[in-house]
Amino acid sequence: MKKNLLLLSILIGLLFPCPTSVEADEKAKLPPIHKAWLEEEVVYIISPVEREVFLQLNSDRERDMFILAFWKQRDPTPGTPENEFRKEHSDRISHANRRFGRGTPKPGWKTDRGRMYIILGEPNDIQRFEGKTQVYPTEVWFYQGKSDVGLPAGFSLVFFQESAVGEYRLYSPLADGPQALLTSYYGDPMDYYTAYTTLREFEADLAEVSLSLIPGEGSTIGGRPSMISDMLIQRVEGTPQKQIQTRYARKFLEYKDIVEVEYSANYLDSDTLVKVIKDPSGLYFVHYAIEPARLSVGQYQNKYYTTLMLNGTVADMEGKTIHQFEKTINLEFDSEQIREIFRRPVSIRDMFPIIPGRYRVSVLVKNETSKEFTSLEREILIPDEEGTVQMTALILGYQVSSEEIRRDILRPFQMGPFRLAFQSNRVFLRQDELAVGFQMNGLKQELMSRGTIRYDFLQNDQPFHSETHPATEYFFMPNILQKFSLEKFPPAHYKITAAFLLDGQEVISSSEEFDITHSTAIPRPWVYAKLLSGPDSPAYAVVLGTQLYNSGRYPEALELFHKAWNALPGNQDIALELARTWMALQQYREIPPLLAPLVDTEQKETSAYEVYSLLGESYRKLSEWGKAVEVFNKALSRHGQNTGTLNALGFCHLQLGHPEEALAAWEKSLEIVEDQPEIRKQVEILKRK
Repeated sequence: MKKNLLLLSILIGLLFPCPTSVEADEKAKLPPIHKAWLEEEVVYIISPVEREVFLQLNSDRERDMFILAFWKQRDPTPGTPENEFRKEHSDRISHANRRFGRGTPKPGWKTDRGRMYIILGEPNDIQRFEGKTQVYPTEVWFYQGKSDVGLPAGFSLVFFQESAVGEYRLYSPLADGPQALLTSYYGDPMDYYTAYTTLREFEADLAEVSLSLIPGEGSTIGGRPSMISDMLIQRVEGTPQKQIQTRYARKFLEYKDIVEVEYSANYLDSDTLVKVIKDPSGLYFVHYAIEPARLSVGQYQNKYYTTLMLNGTVADMEGKTIHQFEKTINLEFDSEQIREIFRRPVSIRDMFPIIPGRYRVSVLVKNETSKEFTSLEREILIPDEEGTVQMTALILGYQVSSEEIRRDILRPFQMGPFRLAFQSNRVFLRQDELAVGFQMNGLKQELMSRGTIRYDFLQNDQPFHSETHPATEYFFMPNILQKFSLEKFPPAHYKITAAFLLDGQEVISSSEEFDITHSTAIPRPWVYAKLLSGPDSPAYAVVLGTQLYNSGRYPEALELFHKAWNALPGNQDIALELARTWMALQQYREIPPLLAPLVDTEQKETSAYEVYSLLGESYRKLSEWGKAVEVFNKALSRHGQNTGTLNALGFCHLQLGHPEEALAAWEKSLEIVEDQPEIRKQVEILKRK
């Protein structure tokens, strides 16, 4: 008995840990309205992850937006004005307060019956045992139809009024036992069987449920209840948390300072896929796909439309951003197309070049029509060791088409002559043919003749199927495509590993997981793929050069910018990239010939400011003070006053022996930003003189 109770206590402690002192401190800081929401309104249905995120929020606006997101995630019909879940939850709380608060100082929602009613709703049946001198007042609630939330097809909950006064307490077959329901029991408190037989004399139905809350589950040897019934109670307590995917809460915390207020409560879950494929030109590209849970559109007359904004960031493992991009995707559909779209998921696919290294990729997708957002995060590795055998990650598709290899267009997820049709969630039908695609880079002819590729399938972590093919069988190296019939694969979870073996010894391998469903059909995605220019485009030299620059690899960046400049001489954006790199390399004399011709030409506002800034700073570094003053004055005339330009102008005037002009520039700078100790010190020195 003591062992069982100890085990039960440990189980309860693991499932429902006590609040930490840190959590208590955070809750104490909450305004009353938000504290009441957390500790009363949603106390039984909020998950630990959601609670943790809510306590980390710093303002009432953030908390209000999180509460909005909390209810939206539980809305069974998000396209309608009413949130049926929230209304039902509110009605249950009101009912619990009216019905279970009588005869107790607690509000009804705080009682055991109130808690279970709020979690499970109205029972299918309630059996009451009252007015018996031998048995305490007891209620048996019977539930059916809860198997969709992981509970038994039928089960009971028992509440009894201990000592016949006060609130009804939730009964535990293991911790309380049948003896707790008897008003007079003088036997051994450990003797469940005697208590059960005694209770059966007075209330046979109650005696049966006192040992097991699950019909047919029975008791252990000697009439002692098993732990299954008590574990059921814990499962009931945790049911609301298991019904919700809490990833939205983490995303809310991560993106609350990045996305606009109107987006922050509208996180959409999505399936995503990220793969790295090497182009025949030698460039590595990151290919990514995002399949949001739904695509919301607007309507004008008989046209349907939406605008998706993509913001991507690639950072190294120290957090330094090496690549960023923004893209706009405008989608428009007619009535027939939109019916098709609503029946299928939508997959947004794109790609971008990347330099070798290990990175974290993040892509934020915002639907401007519905103000919803979703995101993708992944770590990737781009190898930089030439001459070694390298294997890319596996791409699993359900269909393959042969594509002409074109040098003027790049298409996401095309691998040599093969384009795999895939779904990011990697779910297949038994009638599908599984297509496995990957690359073996750096594999010389001599190694190919000695090498084999072995494919191993695991079904639920158990060996299921294996086959080996000679490397010479694949005619489109480094691109490898292998097909497998899934006809003999029963529905289950699988893992496939492709390994390259040299003389029978494994050299390198790659794995991917997938599922085979019981369904007979799957709605395959409608694909929107961004097409890119061919690998010879100078745009890639600019992109990769910028990544090298951001990584601090200035000589390598300079080489690529020169390549782009030779292809597009006179291009203002490339001229700026070259100038930035020359500045980082302290080669100031290279900058004026690049930027001076651009000063009085039409430019984008952001580019124009940087032209003036870099050109003026290069003249200053070269001690050509007069030219620097001329450029900085033009910058102020075109872009208005800012502290950086004013401060630089002041130093140039001082070098030219114009203290009054220097003083005027610095005083104007201090009017804009007062907290500039060095500039204020210079002003005081000039004023004393």
